[in-house]
Amino acid sequence: MLRQLALILSLVLITAALSATPLAQLDTSHRLIISIRDQKLMLLENGARVAIYRVSTSKYGVGDLRGRMTTPLGYLVVAKKIGGNAPAGAVFHNRQWTGEILQPNTPGRDPVTTRIIWLSGLEAQNAQAFHRCIYIHGTPEEKTIGRPASYGCIRMKASDIAVLYDQIPVCALVQIIPDRLPKVPKARPMRTSNTLVAQNQKPTRRQ
Repeated sequence: MLRQLALILSLVLITAALSATPLAQLDTSHRLIISIRDQKLMLLENGARVAIYRVSTSKYGVGDLRGRMTTPLGYLVVAKKIGGNAPAGAVFHNRQWTGEILQPNTPGRDPVTTRIIWLSGLEAQNAQAFHRCIYIHGTPEEKTIGRPASYGCIRMKASDIAVLYDQIPVCALVQIIPDRLPKVPKARPMRTSNTLVAQNQKPTRRQ
């Protein structure tokens, strides 16, 4: 009974979030769930788990007030993607590649690197996210991945953000939760069609 009520409540919250978005085409087949407690990000496609990545959220906790440098909770959407052709470790300033490339854990450096996935809030509790420039982005501070260390954004390793960037489209749904990641079945690998293989094979002549 409690599980059914939780499911109904979840559906109500999602519906409210979708109705609040200004974007006409929200992609609900692709979804990200980010766990503050686990410091992990899970990618879902059509409800199945595709991948889990380690991340780093704000060392100042959660929230959405300007100037607090916290990570917002709730439902958001991928508003923009920046840096698709940049090399790993590319340094961005004001969302523009400076031409500089940093190696992981370069001493004394902590800029936005590699890729930028810019988030926009769908709820009152994260309405400032876009204006606060809350990103999922690469960082040279890879030694801090797996624990809260950012200034509000969601940080990832350069290799991971480069892969995720290609996996998640603009308008995909993002959910940031305070609790652990939910248990979601892993996506099944695509099977090769026997019919297609048979059609591509040439008939064998009888001797």
